[in-house]
Amino acid sequence: MANDTHVLDRPPEGAAADWTIPQGWENYTAEEHATWDTLFERQVKLLPGRASKAYLKGLDALRLSEAGIPDFEELSERLMKLTGWQVVAVPGLVPDEVFFDHMANRRFVAGNFIRRPDQLDYIQEPDVFHDVFGHVPLLADPRFADYLEAYGRGGLRALELGALKQLGRLYWYTVEFGLIEEDEDLRIYGAGIVSSPAESRFSLESDSPNRIRFDLPRVMRTDYRIDDFQQNYFVIPSFDELLRITVETDFAPLYEKILPLPDIPIATILADDDVITHGTQEYARSKAAEAKARAEPA
Repeated sequence: MANDTHVLDRPPEGAAADWTIPQGWENYTAEEHATWDTLFERQVKLLPGRASKAYLKGLDALRLSEAGIPDFEELSERLMKLTGWQVVAVPGLVPDEVFFDHMANRRFVAGNFIRRPDQLDYIQEPDVFHDVFGHVPLLADPRFADYLEAYGRGGLRALELGALKQLGRLYWYTVEFGLIEEDEDLRIYGAGIVSSPAESRFSLESDSPNRIRFDLPRVMRTDYRIDDFQQNYFVIPSFDELLRITVETDFAPLYEKILPLPDIPIATILADDDVITHGTQEYARSKAAEAKARAEPA
């Protein structure tokens, strides 16, 4: 089921107007199911003591430990009973307005393809493992389920207000790469971390990145990495607080305030940041030095 690319500009033949497609669970090969099992078994060993309680509870509640790529219909039945969400298959990355509309209506879009065995550690775009293993367990938590619905509604409004980049940073630093304070320690909950063995360790255990307590305007002005480990992680105090901030904030005046302001460069520490860890940034510097050395003529 793997194609060379899944980035499309229009619904492919056979897709509905909302870009959804049949998952085609019966078409997965034994190799594709085995790839899921390899990824699952490798990652699930790392998560106790690192992942948030809500994520681990959702993983169990949705019975994702069962072998092979999950059937979206069966998964959605379990999820609907818990929080009213369902998982729908899409052919790849969908337009922003389609993405937000699904989310605002408690439909989580997931790619139905899985990476090749030679792509276990990196894939350019999210596949079924990232989408389902990374994202869906937290949708079993009522607070996070409400947060994502509110984010979907906010996304439709951001499109009208010209603030998609700013709102996208909120998604990046929470849904994809968020940390949470739990039991006087830090835990991971962002899908980009919980689905990555290397970043599961790096985000919590490395001295390199900054770890900064969450502040909404600050997050929405901050650039991020798309090609490597994050240099900043923002830490929420709880899912209740993340939901409260999102629901109670009037985003229109917030956008008016921050849109004229300059973006905050990656790894910058501001004077008023509530810093948990002031990172060394050694990892990013070493990678930059390696890239420079490769680019220099021999």
